[in-house]
Amino acid sequence: MKIKSFLLLSIPLALTLGACQDDSAEAPATEETPEETATDTSGDTPYTVTDDRGEDIEFEQAPETIVSLIPSNTEIVFALGAGEQLVGVTDFDNYPEAAQEIERVSDSVEFNAEKIIQLDPDVVLAYSTGEAPPALSQLEDADIPVFVIQSATSFDEVYGDIEQIASVLAKEDQGAEVIEGIQTQIEDVQERLAAVDEQKEVYVEISPSPEIYTTGKSTFMQEILDHANVTNVFEDLEGWPNISEEEVITRDPEIILTTVSYVEDAVGDIEARDSWSAVEAIENGEVHFIDSDITSRPGPRIGEAVQLVAETVYPELME
Repeated sequence: MKIKSFLLLSIPLALTLGACQDDSAEAPATEETPEETATDTSGDTPYTVTDDRGEDIEFEQAPETIVSLIPSNTEIVFALGAGEQLVGVTDFDNYPEAAQEIERVSDSVEFNAEKIIQLDPDVVLAYSTGEAPPALSQLEDADIPVFVIQSATSFDEVYGDIEQIASVLAKEDQGAEVIEGIQTQIEDVQERLAAVDEQKEVYVEISPSPEIYTTGKSTFMQEILDHANVTNVFEDLEGWPNISEEEVITRDPEIILTTVSYVEDAVGDIEARDSWSAVEAIENGEVHFIDSDITSRPGPRIGEAVQLVAETVYPELME
């Protein structure tokens, strides 16, 4: 039997999953440091880690087998060097390549409780876009530890997620190294962009016509744009707004980025919109596709996401 997980998916998560179909969140996470969430996590003695529900999850020893219910957490596990311990992931786990060989137990909207119970993992890394649902109790009733992480909406929250998962797996040192690597990558990008005198004005399309969605302030995507030194023409709007074609035309972006990968030619579709012909980005051939997995997953590739946007918008500075 499949159990519906959590709340309805947030717009960005839903669009990400839709994009993945061709290629293979809006609740703030609790920011916690390992000192706040964990006691002794040497892995050799019992320890406790607090999840984003405020639940203290006890471990007799470091988990040897793991189920992950969202791709971003899977990527974090691999980044920590524990990918071989994963025994169950979602249908959309496609990175790194080794993730594609792991048993599928969820489509990120529903999970197969019976299959997970049969796998009997030492921990399930679950996620929530809001209040964690009672559906997870079926796993907990089977004495499977469930560690819930709220979907990150900022880079700081991603770092917190990495720290939490590192604490669960007794890999705090590796977690610190992963975070340092991300921050170094972002700093390198920003050093190259120091020569930018005037930021380029960008429109990001995450869902195409007729129901057009973009990103606004207080989102994970906005922080990517901020770190890439670009101006979001819809930054004055909150969250993931549904906008009209007329609004895009009026704001006249210099560059258009699309993350839509579930249509045959997202760039061509935008360029072919009759009423958009006078938009500066269309006139100058500045409509570009950027990988939706890299730019929408709040995990260890956020530095790569910043670099990807910077390379697309400022190619001459990123050579």
